[in-house]
Amino acid sequence: MLKRVFVAPDPGRARLRFACRAVVGIGLAVALCGLVGHSLVAAITGGLAALLALFTVTDPTVRGQAATTALLPVAGLPVLAVAAVLHDQPLARDLVFLGVMGAGVYARRWGPRGHALGVFAFMMFFAAQFLHTVPGQLPELYAAVALSLCASSAVRFGLWCYERRLPAAAQPAPPEIQGRLRVTTRQAVQATLGGAFALGIGQVLSDERWYWAVGATWWVFVNTTSRGETLVRGFRRVLGTVIGIVSGFAVAIPLDGAPVPTAAVVAVGVFGIFYTAAVSYSWMMFFVTLMAGMLYGALGVLDAALLWLRVAETAVGALGAVLAVLLVLPVTTHAITDAWIQKALRCVHACTAEAADRLAGSTLADPAPRVAELEMLLGRVRLSLAPLVHPLSPLPARKARARQVIALLDDCVREVRGLASIAADPDASHDARLSAACSRVEAAVEALTAPEGARGFHLPELPAAAVDPALAHLHGLERALAGLASPLSHAPRAASTSA
Repeated sequence: MLKRVFVAPDPGRARLRFACRAVVGIGLAVALCGLVGHSLVAAITGGLAALLALFTVTDPTVRGQAATTALLPVAGLPVLAVAAVLHDQPLARDLVFLGVMGAGVYARRWGPRGHALGVFAFMMFFAAQFLHTVPGQLPELYAAVALSLCASSAVRFGLWCYERRLPAAAQPAPPEIQGRLRVTTRQAVQATLGGAFALGIGQVLSDERWYWAVGATWWVFVNTTSRGETLVRGFRRVLGTVIGIVSGFAVAIPLDGAPVPTAAVVAVGVFGIFYTAAVSYSWMMFFVTLMAGMLYGALGVLDAALLWLRVAETAVGALGAVLAVLLVLPVTTHAITDAWIQKALRCVHACTAEAADRLAGSTLADPAPRVAELEMLLGRVRLSLAPLVHPLSPLPARKARARQVIALLDDCVREVRGLASIAADPDASHDARLSAACSRVEAAVEALTAPEGARGFHLPELPAAAVDPALAHLHGLERALAGLASPLSHAPRAASTSA
């Protein structure tokens, strides 16, 4: 697991830059809060706002990211005010918290912007519980949030805006699954009911720290769609939390809130959260738990009992999410996986067509954005297949097919990426055989995405090696698509979300 995190491929050092920029942006935000005289509670609130702005805002363009960041206070500050006002009214507070939770999940249907605003609103309510916010603190907290968002935005959009040099790639929209309700609607209902379970049991465990259970349910649902994804994410959240608690005993308790060491460990935690998020949810949760322990130490309330309570509340929250996805409007793993694979295959054809047009002399064709979209779609396929390839999966045949699908889609991406790089060369010549090969790719994609699942699809005889590099990539792509025919035809086709 360590090797997966620290030796995982990082093309263009994107994860490294993402993590380093987060440390700079959040560090600047907290430092400015301290310089202007804000309290520790306000500085923590500001640091959280900066972290969320840098972590959750993922619009495909820099302009869109800036607009979403500007809208964060509009979504979050009213929620923070309501949470503070309801501090001494438990019933109303709990009902509003669940309402914010459901609305935050439902907002995902509006894409990356809706997702970011929903997360920010939920976390502002969560922060109010974590910090026991009361109405008298609101002016200072508002000022800290505004200052921190300005500071982190100055780093992200001014000092270190590496996205400006990257091609804009549209975020792939969630697939529409057949059924009476959209996936986002189903998940909003699931999250609300799962959160209600977590809230009730969490309050039995602790009438002061119950919100950790609700927070665990919320974050288990983030970036998941099917019940299988949610089950795996719940397991990884508990695992990461337990590892983080063990580290808390070794680091957080001995430091006991000492300012300089605490700041250093929190900075390491921020780096770890951003660096590991894309490759290991367990390790991301380890760093989240370690950082939370350090903040509790800075607030002067950390002890061993609190750390173990954190584990129990997290387990309750994960259980709430698991029960919700299993019993309430379930969306099957196969339904989501099938939809994402079909989107990826159609993108393969679009990439190929753009590259072929470019090689044919078209100045308007550009496969680069399509290639970036294909890589993101492959990431979604990996996420949806994670339950089937998990070491604890009890289905060996499906695990083998899932691994075969991932390997062949990796081959498709590699061949498409190579084809696009050749097409970008202005001196690349057009081979008449490219058109025939592109037509075969189109036919293969149509067969693989047909309702009958690629039955009767056969690859014509191809030469062992092609002299033309572009043609060689196309032949490799054809072979990968042909290899997908068997695992996809044996996989269950998703007729409905609850099959």
